[in-house]
Amino acid sequence: MPGFNYGDDQDDVYTPYRRVLVTGATGLLGRAVYKEFKNNDWDSLGCGYNRARPCFLKCNLLDEDAVRGVIQGFQPHVIVHCAAERRPDVVERHTEAAMNLNVHACTTLAKEAGSIFLIYISTDYVFDGRNPPYGENDAPNPLNLYGKSKLEGEREILRHCPGAAILRVPILFGEVEKVEESAVTVLWDRVLEGAESCTIEHCQQRFPTFTKDVARVCRNMAERALQDPSLRGIFHYSAKEQMTKYEIACAIADAFNLPSSHLIPMTEQPAGAGAQRPHNAQLECSRLELLGLSVESTPFKTAIRDSLWPFQHDKRWRQTVFH
Repeated sequence: MPGFNYGDDQDDVYTPYRRVLVTGATGLLGRAVYKEFKNNDWDSLGCGYNRARPCFLKCNLLDEDAVRGVIQGFQPHVIVHCAAERRPDVVERHTEAAMNLNVHACTTLAKEAGSIFLIYISTDYVFDGRNPPYGENDAPNPLNLYGKSKLEGEREILRHCPGAAILRVPILFGEVEKVEESAVTVLWDRVLEGAESCTIEHCQQRFPTFTKDVARVCRNMAERALQDPSLRGIFHYSAKEQMTKYEIACAIADAFNLPSSHLIPMTEQPAGAGAQRPHNAQLECSRLELLGLSVESTPFKTAIRDSLWPFQHDKRWRQTVFH
């Protein structure tokens, strides 16, 4: 099948015996997951759609024939489903398209996966944030359409692929191609405003989590599942540092030795602020820890320096530092 020619078939060419398919491999988390598997002796195939590049396969996850063709052609041992519309405000504005990707694509993928071990990336937004921390067995109650769509995606995955694993994670950040890719790194622009004061939300508690850490957890789960097919169901993973968006912005400033006095905490949510978010959807993560599948989260300041280091060349950064 076109697109699945790996190597030149010579006897001395090493071909990994484990194959993983990563959906949404062009996105923030998908890139990290793809790299983690590829760098650890997995034959890795990443697929994307709107942002598909030469190194990734273009595949419309809403096209059953296309999904079937990719799975039958590559024959992965593991699928990590990262593709999603993850922006709550976009889901509210473009509900039909978001539901297609967040729910219907799950149905298609789960049906075609069969006995393949499938990891579905979900979210802490399936909870209402009123009584944290939340364990895997706590009843979901999403406040916004994004959380509802991801919960429906979970149910579709488990309905059609009972051997699958759901991995719920909180707000993510990592090596970005543009700062707008993450609700964490987008605060870089606020930090660099420097001379002009700006208000930043200081109400909702968040647990910013590094995509490299999530990717390592996915690989741990995949490798365990190949040895133990009983690994299935719902899992939680989260960093432990708790911050509001205001505190995240201050931590970014501190990590790059930038001033933060212009950042003003806003302790009341303004009217018309978009999709409702949970106040504190902290995840309780003991199931992964008890199974030895968790990883120690990278300290925020270390991870944010790794994530934003390429943007230090921003002219505004240099002006602020060397002013």
